[in-house]
Amino acid sequence: MNIVTIGVASPDETKARMRRALRGKEQGAFIGFASLELLWKVLTPKRWEIVRIMTSAGPLAIREVARRVERDVKSVHGDVQALLKAGVVDRAEDGRIVFPYDEIHVDFVVRAA
Repeated sequence: MNIVTIGVASPDETKARMRRALRGKEQGAFIGFASLELLWKVLTPKRWEIVRIMTSAGPLAIREVARRVERDVKSVHGDVQALLKAGVVDRAEDGRIVFPYDEIHVDFVVRAA
């Protein structure tokens, strides 16, 4: 099973993951955001729905994504562009959109202010 963790990671935590990976230690797939606020800004409820339907789906055309989430193509296109820019989804060689994971684990800690 191909699992990705989506979470909040400081620059120091990201550098530490990279150093461990360079030493050959398996880190697993991780999509990191600099803050919880940024995570929620990028992964809005409608974008989460796009990611959810793309999980294990293979490459999909934006029109097919729009059909599956029952939204208009123009709105889905804008959301997919934001997900591409944030590195959450990728573009396949043929131009379709892909989220290459079978499962998503979300991980963050909320501390008192």
